[in-house]
Amino acid sequence: MDLNKVMIIGNVVRDPELRTTPGGQNVSSFSVATNLVWKDASGARQEKAEFHNVVAWRRLAEISSQYLKKGSKVYLEGRLQTRSWDDPNGVKRYRTEIIADNMIMLDRAGASQDSGEFRSAGSAPRSEPSPKPVSEASEEEISVEDIPF
Repeated sequence: MDLNKVMIIGNVVRDPELRTTPGGQNVSSFSVATNLVWKDASGARQEKAEFHNVVAWRRLAEISSQYLKKGSKVYLEGRLQTRSWDDPNGVKRYRTEIIADNMIMLDRAGASQDSGEFRSAGSAPRSEPSPKPVSEASEEEISVEDIPF
C-alpha cells in the first residue's frame, strides 16, 4: 500500500496565475508559506518559513485564481509531485509541487467571515462544509443563493 498525501495551512505568497493548456484545461499555480516557530537552547524564539509550490487543475484552478490573493489563509490537501527538466545551460532542474485536490479558504479579504471548501472534479463530495465561526457583532447572514458555485 502506498500513500502520497499532503495537508498544509498557510498564507498565499503570490496571487495565483491562471493558464489554459493547449487541450483546454485550466491550471493555476501559486505559492503558500507555512511557518515554524520554536525556542532554541537559550530560550530565544526562532522562526522559519517554508515555501510550497501549489498547482490546481480544472474548476479548482478557476476558483483559486478567482478567490485567493496574496496573504490569504488557506488549507490545502493534495499530493506531492516532482518534475524535472533541462535548463538552457543543460543543467537538470527539479521542482516539487503540491497538486491540490481540496481547498478550504480560511479567510478572504473584503468578504464576510465565512469559509469555502472546494474540491477538484474527481474528488468524492463531503457533507456540507463547516462554517467558520462568525462574531456576534456580525449581523450579515449568508444564504445558499449567495454562494458563487
